[in-house]
Amino acid sequence: MNRKKFLRRLVQSQTNVRFADVVWLAEGFGFRRSRTAGSHHIFLHACGAMLNLQNVGGQAKPYQINQFLKLVEQYDLTLGEES
Repeated sequence: MNRKKFLRRLVQSQTNVRFADVVWLAEGFGFRRSRTAGSHHIFLHACGAMLNLQNVGGQAKPYQINQFLKLVEQYDLTLGEES
């Protein structure tokens, strides 16, 4: 699945989403992992946005996915080139 397709799926439902997939998408938007403290993974973007994601049993928390989607909209972030 490519990132654009995954983003469309994520907009529809933020539940039962693999943590690794959300990290992959966030990196596609230009977020870079800054640090990890316990289960909290902190990502920073060049625009100044900060994203906190938690890995709980291999799943991402729905409210954090929602926050991520709001950051994408708020900062008008775009997906980079596909790998």
